Amino acid sequence: MFVADLLRHGELLGGIKYRGHIEGKLSSKGLRQMDDVWKKICHDIDLIISSPLSRCADPAQRWAKQKNIPCIIDARIIEMHYGQWEGLSHDDIEAAFPGSLQQWREDPTGMRPPDGESPEELQVRVVGFWQDICRTYKGKRACIVGHSGSIRMLIAHIQQQSIAHTRNIDMPYACWSRAEHQHEQSKMLFIHKTSSCSHA
Repeated sequence: MFVADLLRHGELLGGIKYRGHIEGKLSSKGLRQMDDVWKKICHDIDLIISSPLSRCADPAQRWAKQKNIPCIIDARIIEMHYGQWEGLSHDDIEAAFPGSLQQWREDPTGMRPPDGESPEELQVRVVGFWQDICRTYKGKRACIVGHSGSIRMLIAHIQQQSIAHTRNIDMPYACWSRAEHQHEQSKMLFIHKTSSCSHA
């Protein structure tokens, strides 16, 4: 059996934006949110797998060093690339691309932010990531530190749901979920344990 605790990064400075592959600095609250979850699970974790972006990788590497366990940086769990939406707020996107964001929030299937990544492409890399780590780390328990989009897509895959379902998964900052894989089947044990109410 493989067990994975899925943790979204905490609150970022600068407000809510579609950062995608852009770096963003964690606020002091964001760091605290992530540390609070880590304290609850750290005694059972064998390894950490993190997105390469610093909002995930910096705390992940610090935790791994403290516990003397591996921290593996894997670009397949990085956030979706939002192309020309990168770094923009909701209002900015609406002004530049009227109506696109509303459609995206309802069902992004078949859409692609200009010069960005499609949900289908995100799905392929996230599913490949999950299948790979389930085989590679069988018998282990991992903490996966990622992003709203990548973790939503992973949860939808595990639940055997469509891309459209990703929009129904609540994913606040420092949201904590748990999945397991055994006997060639994956399932979610729980979704969204957090006291945070900030969304993006």
